Amino acid sequence: MTRAGLRDHHAVVIGAGIGGLAAAIDLAASGVRVTLLERQATPGGKMREHRVGDIRVDAGPTVFTMRWVFDELFASAGTSLAAQVELHAADVLARHSWLDGSRLDLYADLQRSVDAIAAFAGPREAQAYRRFAAASERMFTTLDHSFMRRERPGPLALTSSLGIGGLPRLFATKPFTSLWHELGRIFADPRLRQLFGRYATYCGSSPFAAPATLMLIAHAERAGVWFIDGGMFRLAQAMAGIASGLGVDIRYRADVERIMTTAGRAVGVRLADGEQIDADAVVFNGDVAALGAGLLGDAARSAIPRRRGEPRSLSAITWSLAARTQGFPLHHHNVFFGGDYADEFASIFERRRITAEPTVYVCAKARGDDVAMAGTEPLLLLVNAPPRPFDAAETAAVERRTFDLLRRHGLDIEPDPAARVRTTPDDFAALSPGSNGAIYGWPTHGWSGSFRRPGSRSRIAGLYLAGGTVHPGPGVPMVALSGRLAAASVRDDLAGR
Repeated sequence: MTRAGLRDHHAVVIGAGIGGLAAAIDLAASGVRVTLLERQATPGGKMREHRVGDIRVDAGPTVFTMRWVFDELFASAGTSLAAQVELHAADVLARHSWLDGSRLDLYADLQRSVDAIAAFAGPREAQAYRRFAAASERMFTTLDHSFMRRERPGPLALTSSLGIGGLPRLFATKPFTSLWHELGRIFADPRLRQLFGRYATYCGSSPFAAPATLMLIAHAERAGVWFIDGGMFRLAQAMAGIASGLGVDIRYRADVERIMTTAGRAVGVRLADGEQIDADAVVFNGDVAALGAGLLGDAARSAIPRRRGEPRSLSAITWSLAARTQGFPLHHHNVFFGGDYADEFASIFERRRITAEPTVYVCAKARGDDVAMAGTEPLLLLVNAPPRPFDAAETAAVERRTFDLLRRHGLDIEPDPAARVRTTPDDFAALSPGSNGAIYGWPTHGWSGSFRRPGSRSRIAGLYLAGGTVHPGPGVPMVALSGRLAAASVRDDLAGR
């Protein structure tokens, strides 16, 4: 069907997170009339910012990788990523610190990381890192177009898409080996296992249960981490601006109460104020558990298979601060490890608690590749948490332990008492209905974890899915891909009607 033909169709997108924005942009660029409905007052979903005092602090995703996903998306809309946001390539990917006083920077340049690891842990571990880097690149290359960019391929379809020799290539992605086990086979130094095991948390998982396939995240970072001038929220604002420029009707503070169906097909939505909007297609960009829970009406309950009894992904407690720091030379991305990594994940997934010495991530967004900083600066601190309610006393205790751990690493933070915002799993639950506070949907545990996510087509005709709880999974570029996959499915189905 031509672009002119698609103009006869109207799509409603629920949720102006990154997936919903990507879907709206692609649909509008194809000629579809699009209405984008967002509960909050701003775009971005979890990609948001807090104003603390006179400073803006990112309060959601802080790492921007796989920029080619957005290069392609913005090009499809007749513009470019570089024209919309100012980007700076990171030299240092992240700074890592351990309680024994050791520190390690990883670099975008492979040889610089090899040299740094040689100085940190010896030549054997440096060569092990070379092998790790090569393996993670092969995994990424194998799964990029065959899995991540396809509409929910199952194991057989994935193997077939890889062509001759597909099965050995698939086995080489290590789906049946845990990430922690594979890292132990590669690295002798426990600190390096701890460092690279952290990649499982990027999709809300435990390195002790997630497949070694998640090593591919290391390649995605090494291929480029970018700083967005002004913070990650500028990306969401830019995407909303592009969508509006393409004619998308974006309506904020628009709470969708029900997805309307007729004869088993989605035909529009009803808002909490009673307004009904008819549509030829509805794209839901949110935690798909909200559908199964009936939060968008009883008719939408059957849209996805129910996942009863499965644990949800990691949540978090975060602090957005305007603060002065001293003692530790912060970079843009910093990771401060606790002493017992196994207990950190056993506490969350088995005991539903936060360990005594949690790993702390600190984003100092004003730093870039310049580690010098004077005066007050914006900081985001994050510790992983189970997705459940936290009362004030428990949250305060976690806060004390967090700041104490940072002091033991040599970092003293002096926050402005009037310029801080704390976000708990309860707040994440309110931000994303149906999630119970889980930030990443369900953890990617076991070989089949990735295959259990629904694809862009739901079980209800005319209802499509996008976001971090559907294929290809959580993370800023993956969520954007989910939106593009949903838009492609809508276009294909409308063309066939």
